[in-house]
Amino acid sequence: MSDSIGVPIRVAHLPSYCSKYNPIERRFFSHVGRTCSGRLFDSLETVVDLMRQTSTRTGLWATVNVIRRAYQTGQKLSEELKSELKIIYDQVLPKWNYTTCL
Repeated sequence: MSDSIGVPIRVAHLPSYCSKYNPIERRFFSHVGRTCSGRLFDSLETVVDLMRQTSTRTGLWATVNVIRRAYQTGQKLSEELKSELKIIYDQVLPKWNYTTCL
């Protein structure tokens, strides 16, 4: 949780297919698409290599990390932890944006 690192955690859920709200996606994903254009994705390694080759004239480049761990789904937060969790909702889009800390 945020108390273990000493920093509040800000959560911003960006709507699907709305790159205008995501500055990284807006500036960089078109370059990734251009690098991958016309290529056959025959393996994960091919995709990772193509993404690592992506860069812009201004010096923006991709760092690619593949997480091979399978995460368990369906875990629920305990009522005790929920009661201790402090959530501060943003004024703009409070359902989508908030800061959490213990």
